[in-house]
Amino acid sequence: MIAPSETLTTDTEVQDRALFRLMATSDVHANLLPYDYFTDQADQPYGLSRLATLIKRLRTETANTLLVDNGDMLQGTPLSDFSRSPAPDTAPDTASEDTLNPIIDAMNALGYDAAGLGNHEFNFGLAWLQRATGQARFPYVASNLTPAREEDRFWASQLLLHRDVTCASGATYPLTIGLLSLVPPQILTWDRHHLDGHITCTDMTDIAERLVPALRAEGADLVIVLAHTGFGPEASLPGLENAALPLSRIPGIDGLVTGHIHDVFPGGKALAAPGTEIDESRGRINGTATVMPGFRGSHLGVIEFDLLRREDRWRLRAATARALPVAPHHAETLPPDPALDARLAPAHHATLAQTRRSIGTTSAPLHSYLSLLGHNPAERLVAGAQRRALARAVEGGPLADLPILSSVAPFKTGGRGGPEYFTDIPAGPLALRHGADLYAFPNTLIGAVVTGRELRHWLDCAALVYLQVAPGARDAKLCNLEAPGHIFEVIDGLTYEIDLAQPPRFSLTGEEIAPGTSRIHALCYQGEPVQEDDRFLLATNHYRAAGSGPFPAISPDRWIMPSRALLRDLVIADLTETGQITPPEDPVWRFRPMPGTTVVCRSGPGLRHVPLPPRFAGIEFLDLDDDGFQKFRLAL
Repeated sequence: MIAPSETLTTDTEVQDRALFRLMATSDVHANLLPYDYFTDQADQPYGLSRLATLIKRLRTETANTLLVDNGDMLQGTPLSDFSRSPAPDTAPDTASEDTLNPIIDAMNALGYDAAGLGNHEFNFGLAWLQRATGQARFPYVASNLTPAREEDRFWASQLLLHRDVTCASGATYPLTIGLLSLVPPQILTWDRHHLDGHITCTDMTDIAERLVPALRAEGADLVIVLAHTGFGPEASLPGLENAALPLSRIPGIDGLVTGHIHDVFPGGKALAAPGTEIDESRGRINGTATVMPGFRGSHLGVIEFDLLRREDRWRLRAATARALPVAPHHAETLPPDPALDARLAPAHHATLAQTRRSIGTTSAPLHSYLSLLGHNPAERLVAGAQRRALARAVEGGPLADLPILSSVAPFKTGGRGGPEYFTDIPAGPLALRHGADLYAFPNTLIGAVVTGRELRHWLDCAALVYLQVAPGARDAKLCNLEAPGHIFEVIDGLTYEIDLAQPPRFSLTGEEIAPGTSRIHALCYQGEPVQEDDRFLLATNHYRAAGSGPFPAISPDRWIMPSRALLRDLVIADLTETGQITPPEDPVWRFRPMPGTTVVCRSGPGLRHVPLPPRFAGIEFLDLDDDGFQKFRLAL
């Protein structure tokens, strides 16, 4: 068994030596090929097929390798979503049981040794997930998940993988790798309608502290933790979503694979956690070799273990981590793997046949470049589809007379996705891929009766994406770049103002940090002020209704669930039925005027090439920032 704290100092003590290489993917989100199905563009700088070229190259360098996935592999593109059912307008889970999932097929072909479950693996329900993982020629592990009935378990709680390792001398010795996998307990909230009553999920650090010593006791020479979690607080708080830092402090973990937040380590954004020891050069956090391999197949995580063999035991001399990009700066992008491309060709062409189907036309562009500034016709088309679907569900019932509002958020606003990660649909023909781009996530529709007080709370949660701006400030930063754009919910059917002079009322975790304040002013329905006790019917999605991010959960006993169909499919059906789309241009909200005040914002470079609404005619374009985003000045 390896003693991680031991370091040999003299070569005379060494019987033999070996390099063991762990290769890890995370958050690939079904980007198997370097193809963007939403824009119908090939040769993208990401994808599992490009990673396959790197994986095969690294395997030729050493005989001792292990390939693992850290979750969120099975969902994320039309290719994965259409594997759930033969066509987007087909009922869920109707794919034939013997239909091979293309993502699993690709992982089998690449020879994955094991995989963990991420939060998005549960988006299509447990029956679908069991069917998909049952096709894998490698084990799935989820250490902090427990089924309500043990007979329903289709994953391992921990693994001991036995491999023969070839040393520098040519001699071969057995090595036992202990493997854990952890997923945020928030899955019980995000996919409550799939998991409630079927699965429990415990705290990630608690289970790791318990199971790491157990793996050692069972003979693990190396212990590796696949943690579908990102960098967050340094302290180990109960139920933490991003627990990578406290996990890195647990004794006995030799390698830590992280993810979930779509960042890169080492080499990504600098960590700024007081008390955390960070060694970028060796890829170590608090002394533990740690890697986070980006997303969409942008990077391959590699942890290399320098193993010493003495007296029939393994000892760990050193461990280093790297995140290897498939598209390095100032170098050639790795080519896709021809064998994997050929294997995936049937699924790829079937997906293209679906995504290129005509569903109508739009008289104006649909883009998300200005979604965080109040120009959101793309999201409002989604809002209209949600509203009409909910209206059909309550027609003739006791709630039919309530005003129906619709809450929507932009899904593509740059962020960690980069400066090209925006919706950009030109005026003209609409294909199914455009509808999928408007609603890329596998959410379902939820309706609920809410009060005016709850609506204000909801909108104040959304408004935390903005920093506080002092009246009269010049070129103040507008957006909190730590807040993902998909938090910014807009409630279609209301009108209101957001007062940037006020501090954010809520934090990213939903904690009230400025009690007694509100950024929401002039909140009206059909021109009349919304009162605290006014009642409305709100159309939203199950992810938001369950209390994701800073938003309070709506009790399930208040839910109206009109359909099991994905919202993406409802939006596509609504666009198809309408045919000729005229996107709404009237604003739902605006910033409260602040005379003499300017802010600096950023968006995609594509903003320069779309027609600007009249109220944004005064935008002053600046340079690109270091990440490639277009900066511009806006007067408030």
